Amino acid sequence: MSNRHSSNISLIGFSGTGKSAVARKVAELLGWEYVDTDEEVVRLAGSSIPEIFERDGEREFRRLEHEVLQNVCRAARNKVIATGGGAVVDAENRELLQDCSVVICLEASPETIHQRLLAEEKESSSPVVRPLLAGDNPVERIRELKKSRQSFYAVADRTVDTDRLNTLEVSLEVINAWKAVLSDRGLPAYTTESDLACVVATETARYPIFVGWGILGQLGERMRQVGLLGTAVIIADETVFGIYGAKVHNSLQEAGFAVQSYTVPPGEATKNIEQVIKIYDFLVERRLERKDVIVALGGGMAGDLAGFVAATYLRGVPWVQVPTTLMAMVDASIGGKVAVNHPLGKNLIGSFHQPRLVLADLETLTTLPRRELVSGWAEVIKHGLIAEADLVRFLEGRVGEFLALKPSSLRGAVAWSASIKAQIVSEDERETGRRVVLNYGHTVGHALEAATAYERFLHGEAVSIGMMVAAGISLRLGLIDREVVERQRLLLERFGLPIRCCGVAMSDVVRSMELDKKVRSKAIRWVLLDGVGRAVVRSDVPDDVVLSAISEVMGN
Repeated sequence: MSNRHSSNISLIGFSGTGKSAVARKVAELLGWEYVDTDEEVVRLAGSSIPEIFERDGEREFRRLEHEVLQNVCRAARNKVIATGGGAVVDAENRELLQDCSVVICLEASPETIHQRLLAEEKESSSPVVRPLLAGDNPVERIRELKKSRQSFYAVADRTVDTDRLNTLEVSLEVINAWKAVLSDRGLPAYTTESDLACVVATETARYPIFVGWGILGQLGERMRQVGLLGTAVIIADETVFGIYGAKVHNSLQEAGFAVQSYTVPPGEATKNIEQVIKIYDFLVERRLERKDVIVALGGGMAGDLAGFVAATYLRGVPWVQVPTTLMAMVDASIGGKVAVNHPLGKNLIGSFHQPRLVLADLETLTTLPRRELVSGWAEVIKHGLIAEADLVRFLEGRVGEFLALKPSSLRGAVAWSASIKAQIVSEDERETGRRVVLNYGHTVGHALEAATAYERFLHGEAVSIGMMVAAGISLRLGLIDREVVERQRLLLERFGLPIRCCGVAMSDVVRSMELDKKVRSKAIRWVLLDGVGRAVVRSDVPDDVVLSAISEVMGN
């Protein structure tokens, strides 16, 4: 196992499962090289596959196929390899594929395979030899041959069912499977060379998240890769648009999009229903259609606002997240939660509407005010505390590098944090289960923001204070010891985040907490720690415990 390469992906499976098309798309998304062994056999022999079979027989074809695999695997690195349907029947071929790559099997039902092969035959510009389609019952022939090869397909590290998915959706599932194997082999996905950090795959949507340095110019190309087209409307605040608007506009235009833009005043106060109506008017006047796309450029406010518009205009139009703040890169841009504020609470009017892709250019953080940058680290720390102790250790060991925006370390932390959020969202799209753990620190954090009219604290600052309250509750309930509380406190302090606050009335905070979206049957669902990297949800926390923890942090 230790000598196996994880920097390549090989696709195996029966004919008609889409190996060639999927391999091309996976290679395109990863920025890797695509190799089709059938195409390489044709190149090596100087003849088409039907000609090889007719002139020299199947044995010669299999010999050439094995030679091709040897050549490909010997030089393979950052390649996506599509194999012929029968390649895995040979034991030496199976060993080659296992040694040089992560092996993913594409699966489909005999009925689906039959329909796909028929479609390929009709669309082909030249005659295609399809022995599987011959005879009175081709579906049964496919079923029997597929059954005979099933033991060979078991060599795969993962299997992806392709029956009800299109090429892009299958490709994203393949990438997720590859990253899961990386994790199993002790090779976290954030160490890979590709800008593709992770993939969100929920019941209703699948989309890639790209994290890299200087990748903003790739936006238009990446949008075309996921099938977007037409008119793109950039929605951003005036400050962000002034810095990055032209670059985004040019990238979209070069990729063939017609481009419009709409700017709003910066700040959380802009995120309201009145501003939404103004944007609706803008879109109606320009006759934006359902096939067109909205591009959210900026921080969490821009993403929430533009996403809410995208979710509700024409009952939903595609949209893309281009976060330019750390907070948005690791949290707000991932998961499809979009909303605007109500005077009595944050994000009370909203929806779930997943983006088609997220592209985070780390270079944009160099223009972020220091306080905004520091605020974003609260969410990165939160992800480690609730889900990944190794991330906490990673953060503790490189605080200086992160605050100095060292590209390699920064990408590791941001991609890792984004991957945690993507995994949780994929498991629980609409926050009916595990996703609620992402609200660690947010019950008091949101209450502090509302109690101070969203003017005193940045979101991450409020969440940092909220995490200290949540840790205090966890300590009082016996879930963690004082050492865990101090470890969290020290990490937050080292990043320059607040751990206490004063000058806010506790009664105002408690009143705001009662309007929190996590309240059920008038009981707050508290996200608490059960150790570093482990979170639990409790709805039975006594009021005196809550008030004691709040009082300690707020100095009341």
